[in-house]
Amino acid sequence: MRDSLLIKAAFSEPTERPPVWMMRQAGRFMKEYWDIKNRYSFLEMCKTPELAADVTMLPVDLLGIDAAILFSDILVTGEAMGGELSFANGIGPKFANPVRTSADVDKLDTKVVHKLQYVADAIKVIQQRLNGSIPLIGFAGAPFTVMSYLVEGGSSKDFKLTKLLMHNKPELAHRLLSKIAKVTADYLNMQIAAGVNAVQLFDSWAQALAWDDYREFSHKYIAEIISKLNRKDVPVISFCKGSSVFAPLMAEAQPDVVSIDWNVDLLDIKHRLPKGIAVQGNLDPHILYADKKVIKDRIYRLFDRMKGENGFVFNLGHGIMPDIPFDHVKYAVDMIKEYRN
Repeated sequence: MRDSLLIKAAFSEPTERPPVWMMRQAGRFMKEYWDIKNRYSFLEMCKTPELAADVTMLPVDLLGIDAAILFSDILVTGEAMGGELSFANGIGPKFANPVRTSADVDKLDTKVVHKLQYVADAIKVIQQRLNGSIPLIGFAGAPFTVMSYLVEGGSSKDFKLTKLLMHNKPELAHRLLSKIAKVTADYLNMQIAAGVNAVQLFDSWAQALAWDDYREFSHKYIAEIISKLNRKDVPVISFCKGSSVFAPLMAEAQPDVVSIDWNVDLLDIKHRLPKGIAVQGNLDPHILYADKKVIKDRIYRLFDRMKGENGFVFNLGHGIMPDIPFDHVKYAVDMIKEYRN
């Protein structure tokens, strides 16, 4: 995979065109996803290697993207540590036993990689199916985001309980984050050993944080995780919502790629990052609702802006929404594959 478009771009090497993959590319905008989802629960899909492989392969077979990303969820680490995780349609993830006290944190286990063996098994099945055609990206949730779900007991609009923990009991928050960071590093190294070709850290809720809080309660732990990864020939991608603000700090953690949201000019932010750090992004996913001529114009506008820059992976600023028309996503991928630097 070292000569694939994705890996070369991630290591800031020249490519004939930018590689394309999209966050949530194996998901609810596809009829074929629902054909599987209507027969199995979400966690069954994650925990059954053959099913996880089936879903992972959908965008490979139907869209022709340049990289597959493992079908799983960022909260499997929280579950392995002792969280009672469930998913309900229309509600999203829930932890029935939120973590809010010192005793709750004490109960969380950190020697849990064996509980996540189903992920390693899925990676092996997926790599057999990919048969060396394109790279496979593994991933994990970043500690702050996983902590927020554990503390809130699910999704949150204001992260009030999480922020109260950070501000009133910072030492307890750090103890919880340290535990999650250890599990996350072990988990990503397990994925690398199982055969993924790149890894991405998702800090989905980082935009909720002030700059100083991001540095103390997120960046510190991402840097710790990245420093522990067995990353030879395996690029590390760092993503957060809020990356247009936090990108300079994200780069200090020394990932190979910083994934950028759509609130900033991509070339400008690339030039503000250290030499040798690639960027990923940063099309507003809402563009994919628009007419096809608009989709092509916006993609090519971004590509023309980045022309001549090594180290550019095309992606969305965040994930594909479930009601975006499938044929618009396919059209976008086709237009990208026609482009030449």
